[in-house]
Amino acid sequence: MNEHEVPAAELLSAIEARRSKIGIIGLGYVGLPLAMTVSRAGFTVIGFDIDPDKMVAIAAGRSYIEAVPEAVLKTETGEGRFSATSDFSRLGECDIIAICVPTPLTRHREPDLSYVANTCREIAKTLRPGQLIVLESTTWPGTTEEVMKPILEKGGLVAGRDFFLGYSPEREDPGNRDFETSTIPKVVAGDGEAASAMVAAFYGAVVKTVVPVSGTRTAEAVKLTENVFRAVNIALVNELKLVYERMGIDIWEVIDAAKTKPFGYMPFYPGPGLGGHCIPIDPFYLTWKSREYDLRRASSNWPARSTRPCRAMWWTGWPKRSTGRSARRSAVRGSCFSASPTRRTSPTSVKARRSS
Repeated sequence: MNEHEVPAAELLSAIEARRSKIGIIGLGYVGLPLAMTVSRAGFTVIGFDIDPDKMVAIAAGRSYIEAVPEAVLKTETGEGRFSATSDFSRLGECDIIAICVPTPLTRHREPDLSYVANTCREIAKTLRPGQLIVLESTTWPGTTEEVMKPILEKGGLVAGRDFFLGYSPEREDPGNRDFETSTIPKVVAGDGEAASAMVAAFYGAVVKTVVPVSGTRTAEAVKLTENVFRAVNIALVNELKLVYERMGIDIWEVIDAAKTKPFGYMPFYPGPGLGGHCIPIDPFYLTWKSREYDLRRASSNWPARSTRPCRAMWWTGWPKRSTGRSARRSAVRGSCFSASPTRRTSPTSVKARRSS
């Protein structure tokens, strides 16, 4: 074993023995459930966030995330496995750091990686040999190598030799009680063989299934592919709704019959359009990056596609379908694109009422 393999071997050993300390940056709908999952797996976890309200809530044992029961939060904090802080100088204490920060769009609908970049600058201040840094935030393929690595290497440490980089996309589905962080398969990748082994070992210790892929760019593309798939199908079914309505065909009956096919079809349903944390945003990350490869034509229609489906809400007939009431007697007090409790980027942000 040469001197460059020592940090990797030591971290792998610490992971196996649950001796490694884990830092999770960003304690929102991704970070806090991840922190609880890692803590319950036997690791000591420090959560980092700049929001003082979250620090107050956690100290009081009060959960602000539906997926995290207060009983679990109180147990993990009470037994000393989880703590939260706004003091980022403590990042140096952590052997593994998972970044779970927002990746929104600018006002020009281009990727805004300022949260990722600023977080990496904070990590760089206390970066030490043997640490593993993993990004979980959704982003364009190449971010780990092209954005994170240069920032973290500015202090002189070299990725793959002194510290290690990985990517593992979050797959949270707020409001969905059928799955939790530990039961959702985790796609994992590292910047090099040593990093890949460490990322797989870490997540393999806290979730039931890990899915290793060849590199960070592939893992980044996996998450975009998942959400672009949903965006395309949501837009498609809303367009079909408009067409079939003109033809006098019930879209709901069509979907109910189509989903009986046991292969090659997945049902999507008409709704108010694209909304939530990811679906209306992620396609722009891919189309922005695709410009480097002379694929501007593929990206040109996304802005129209992301907003036009909002029209479908007024023709879906979902009030009668879901409640048995006529749409004329139904009041819309608000809406979101799924069972998620979030209203972020909801396609209908104002109250609407239709009465006879």
